[in-house]
Amino acid sequence: MSKVVVLTGASSGIGEAIARYLAQQQYTLILGARRTEKLSALCEALRTDGARVHFLATDVTRRESVQQLADFALAHYGRIDVMINNAGVMPLSPMHALKVEEWDRMLDVNVRGVLYGIAAVLPTMAQQQAGHIINIASIGALAVSPTAAVYCATKFAVRALSDGLRQESPHLRVTVINPGVVESELAESITDEVAREAMKHYRQIALKPEAIAKAVAWAIEQPGEVDVNEITLRPTASGH
Repeated sequence: MSKVVVLTGASSGIGEAIARYLAQQQYTLILGARRTEKLSALCEALRTDGARVHFLATDVTRRESVQQLADFALAHYGRIDVMINNAGVMPLSPMHALKVEEWDRMLDVNVRGVLYGIAAVLPTMAQQQAGHIINIASIGALAVSPTAAVYCATKFAVRALSDGLRQESPHLRVTVINPGVVESELAESITDEVAREAMKHYRQIALKPEAIAKAVAWAIEQPGEVDVNEITLRPTASGH
């Protein structure tokens, strides 16, 4: 049987592209997101093309919700080969705007959501003595820019967690993916006008989400003894 892949944030953007591409590669998919109407439509389309795919309403800010997603995969297939922690939010703003609720939301989704994803599958992968955890970070994990201090802090955290997990886990493959600017809905969550205008300019050059999906698949497809630790992707024309 093909590898069993659990994916969060699968209803749009990078997550949807990952789901579509991995389905084409014949992986078995268990998709999670909050927007079940989009998940349902995506799964129906993938099944029409012959994919083996399931979905479950998932809120990554709730540990029990992420655990239910992992348990769903185990109940159906008895193992989890790959966990892709993709769910993320990006409501950028200058620090002085004091959008503290948005800071909290980024911490909850971008950091705790990844931790909950790791916690949901780590015991299973330890028992299997095999598994692959892929965390979607950002070029914001490599450098900080104005209006993105908190967002970058969350992605720095994801990168640190990924490397720490890798060092602790001799049987586990751990990959962090750092996309540059990508066409997605992420920027729609920006409520600060300064940050919103800056992002419009920044996104004039952007990757298609399919590029990230192919990078994820490439990391998964490497031999078991090969651990691709980190991949950074930027638009060729981008100087950032």
